[in-house]
Parts: sequence; structure tokens; C-alpha cells
Amino acid sequence: MSEPIHVFTLFLFNIVLVNIPLLYGTVGEIVVEKAGSLDLGVEGTMAVGAIFGYLAGCAANSLLVGLAVSFLAAGLCGMLFALLTVSLQANQNVTGLTITTFGLGLYFFVGKGLGADWPAMTGADALVKGFSAIELPLLSRLPILGKAVFSHNLLVYLGIAVAVLVWWYLNFTKTGLRLRAVGENPGAADSVGVNILLYKYVHLIAGSGIMGLGGFYMALYMSGSFEGSNCWINGYGWIAIALVIFANWNPVMAILGTLVFGFFNTLQIYSGPLAGAFPASLGWLNSIPPQLYKALPFLITAIVLVGSSIWKREGSGQPAALGLNYFREER
Repeated sequence: MSEPIHVFTLFLFNIVLVNIPLLYGTVGEIVVEKAGSLDLGVEGTMAVGAIFGYLAGCAANSLLVGLAVSFLAAGLCGMLFALLTVSLQANQNVTGLTITTFGLGLYFFVGKGLGADWPAMTGADALVKGFSAIELPLLSRLPILGKAVFSHNLLVYLGIAVAVLVWWYLNFTKTGLRLRAVGENPGAADSVGVNILLYKYVHLIAGSGIMGLGGFYMALYMSGSFEGSNCWINGYGWIAIALVIFANWNPVMAILGTLVFGFFNTLQIYSGPLAGAFPASLGWLNSIPPQLYKALPFLITAIVLVGSSIWKREGSGQPAALGLNYFREER
């Protein structure tokens, strides 16, 4: 493989590898929003799933244990959000921001509290092995795309599978269709016997749990290296909220949205190598200030949010009752 093609292949490979946590966060938020709840606590929920999943995975030396604990820990954040907004009728925007503050605070509290006792990922060989790349037979040998798409770790394939399964669940199961009814018109759903309280609690917990898996992925990607000033999540939770709009509340479209945002996110690292590998066509990448590359994912996020508020497209998947608390006595 020639050097330019090798650089381009690695660029595509890292678009998938580095940005799959966005898919977990986006799909989890879609589940939550389809229940009619707007949870702005994705960043904090992912942070809670990340740190507790990582610590449990290291302690048990097991990828499966880490996945389970990250799901449960983040699910507890979803339960807290449900308790405050569904049962106690608290403002959803304020509660979501509180969950983010709480989750990030808990992340740093636990990490700094462990100090020198912080476990190194290298000490959990099964965890390291579980996060290593799995090459799919035949497909991984395809030129360029084989390495870029079909030579990833288990959590990449799991993220795509979760997105497809959630899409199928929302569109082709009775429970999923009832959930969508809850998000569109909880009063009407309640009148035909749908247990609104149960549906909201279950799906807020499940959606938050999916977010936690994305946090756990980031912990492993960062090799479990805890820094006292930077969180592993690094703004991915906020981008995931914007991706929900970009994907039109469709879990399968969230896969495409992840790749689009991932392109801009990865470009800040590979702009130099790409310019060097393709000087005639991409040499101009070196003239762009590195600060702009770092800001690109967040600029795109802002553009999506502004555009969505200006352009109200027909066939939007946004639930009609999104962000509105349901009080049964008022229907």
C-alpha cells in the first residue's frame, strides 16, 4: 500500500474509531426523547458510565463487567432524571444541566479520590484484549474500506448493532410504537391504557444506560488515563444532543451523523498528514489555523442547532410533546 493511500485509510479508520461514542450518546438520547423527555445531561451521564464502568472492568478484569456496570451506573442517572422530571414534575432543562454538573463532579471526585490507587488499564489484560481490533473475515481484506470499516474493536460493532436494534424497536414493535405515542401525545396514550409512568421510567433508564456505554468506550480509548483537569467525555455529550436533530430522531441516520461529525473531529489530527500525502489537492489544509480545526466540531454543532430552528422540515421525527411534563390530572 502506497504512503498516500495508507494515510487516507488511517484517516477513515480513525473517523470510526474515535467517534463511535457519539453514536452511543445520540442513540441513547433518541430513546429518551422519544419518551417525550429532553435530557441535557448526556455529558454527565456518559462521564458516570465511563468512570464506574472502567473501575469495575479493571477490578474484574472483564470487558463484559465494565459494560454492565457502565450501563447500570448511567441508568441510575436516568432514574434520577425520571424521578425529578416525571414524578416530581421538575423543569427538564434545569434537571438535565444538573445531571451534567453532578456527573462531571462525581467523575472528578472519584478519580481524584483514588489518587495513587487509580488502576492502570495495562494491569487488566482481559480488558485490553476485549478492546482490541477484530478483523471480520474477508471484509477486512477489502482495499481501503477493509481496514477503515471492518477492522475495529467489539464496541464499534456493538454501537452499530444497538443503533439498528433501537431503530427496529421504535418502528416495528408494539412497545416501541407505544413509546412513540407517549412522546407524541401522552394524554391520548394514557386514555387507551398505556402506563405513561412505566414507559417513561424504563426508557429514560435504558436510554441513559446506552449513553453510559459510550462513556465506557471513551475510557478504554483513552487507555484509562485519568487527568485531574480534563474529562474523557470532552464535550461529546453536547455534540450527541445536536446529532439527534441532525439524524432527525432516527437511530440509523445517527450512524451517518456520527461519521459526518467524526470527519470534522478527526480532521484536526490528520490535516497535516493528508496535506503531506496529497500536496496537490489537499496542501491548503496546512494553511488553516489549528485552532479552527479544534473548534470545527462545535461550530458544526452550533450550525445544526441554528439551522434546525430556522428550517422546520416536514416529516420531522421530533416528538410533539418533547420537553413537556405530563400531569395526568390535567389531561
